[in-house]
Amino acid sequence: MSLSLILLLSCCFYLAIGLPVAFALGFSTLTALVFGADYPLFVLLKQTYEGVDSFPLMAVPFFILAAELMSGGSLTEVLLKFAAQFVGHKRGGLGYTNVVSLTFFSGISGSALADAAGPGSMMIRMMDKAGYDRSYAAALTAATAIVGPIIPPSIIMIIYALQDERVSVGALFVAGFIPGILIAAGMALVNFRVSKQRNYKGIPGNETFAEKMLVTWKAIPALMLPVIILGGMRAGWFTPTEASVVAVFYALVCGKWIYRTLEWKAVPDILSRSALMTASVLIIIGTSNAFAWVLTIDGLPIKLAEWMGTQDMSAFTFLIAVNIFLLIFGIFIEPLPGVMVLVPILAPVAAKLGVDPVHFAMVVIFNLTLGMITPPVGGLLFVTSNVSKVPLDALVRELKPFLWAHAIILVLLTFVPSLSTWLPHTLGFN
Repeated sequence: MSLSLILLLSCCFYLAIGLPVAFALGFSTLTALVFGADYPLFVLLKQTYEGVDSFPLMAVPFFILAAELMSGGSLTEVLLKFAAQFVGHKRGGLGYTNVVSLTFFSGISGSALADAAGPGSMMIRMMDKAGYDRSYAAALTAATAIVGPIIPPSIIMIIYALQDERVSVGALFVAGFIPGILIAAGMALVNFRVSKQRNYKGIPGNETFAEKMLVTWKAIPALMLPVIILGGMRAGWFTPTEASVVAVFYALVCGKWIYRTLEWKAVPDILSRSALMTASVLIIIGTSNAFAWVLTIDGLPIKLAEWMGTQDMSAFTFLIAVNIFLLIFGIFIEPLPGVMVLVPILAPVAAKLGVDPVHFAMVVIFNLTLGMITPPVGGLLFVTSNVSKVPLDALVRELKPFLWAHAIILVLLTFVPSLSTWLPHTLGFN
């Protein structure tokens, strides 16, 4: 039995018995080394360590810390008020507020799970009190939260750029804006349709012009974070890793001295949460690297590329095949290990067929992120179900129209490359 087959079968087995993804990847690598390879077991530790021994990866804990500092500084409430003053008074207004606030927050958190657990949970409670079906509010939150890894800063984009040297972190960050707006627009359209069918009313907007200007003024510092990150990177003032440190400093200034809601006594808890989240991300990255190394030494990427070469496959056909494969793959595994394992295999083939690397990156990232809202593994489903106290089956039932909207957006991103490439190429990112 080939090494890759042992690896993949054992990984499926460990996932099936309920092991967390990081441990399933690690144990399947160990199984392959024991039964299918003449390598010392120490290789597993070595490759796991090398997976996280990267300077650009330092951006991950700093962006996570920046998001936690912003949340600790009452950013969520500020963004909710800012979004509500524009769309809250319309039919289905709280649904639109949910979409807009999560889109804004994604420009700070870089994480779908953080969006769902933070502002998402607050919006679910508000929508429930206003008469919305709680299961619908939870489904809208989960479906919209996947914009978190798409709009910069994005942890998944940092990991992707480490796997494919053809793209830069800056290019991926900029490329995420238009797809992110498309996702938000799609979720808003579904909310419009459902709100009209169920007669979800808006909330009265009694604020004066001066009050709206005050709320907008308060929101500007929070909304400036992605602008500062991308603007500084484009101007050459700092690298993506250095930008993450700037983001932490800016978040601290905003929370402590601009909004004046961040207290020093809360900082140890914020650091603790950030450390735990960072550890959970890095252990997945490390074991994914060991898993991908086994596939590489067994020659699977080369074999796959050679096989595709014999099929005389066009770029169009390749993208269709990749989408089908990723949709199935993403059902069973989280986006981070998916990027670590699959990008080194698929990206060279895409480049050989003439697919723009930035375009292909956005297709892969969005496709794998969709797996977060598809059972049985979908992490966003479990987080949203937990914070909303909505049974998983009720949540999944309400998700159907949102999944159709996401499918349409995926088709657009796949076959209209300029949606991903126009902005980064216009701004000079490679």
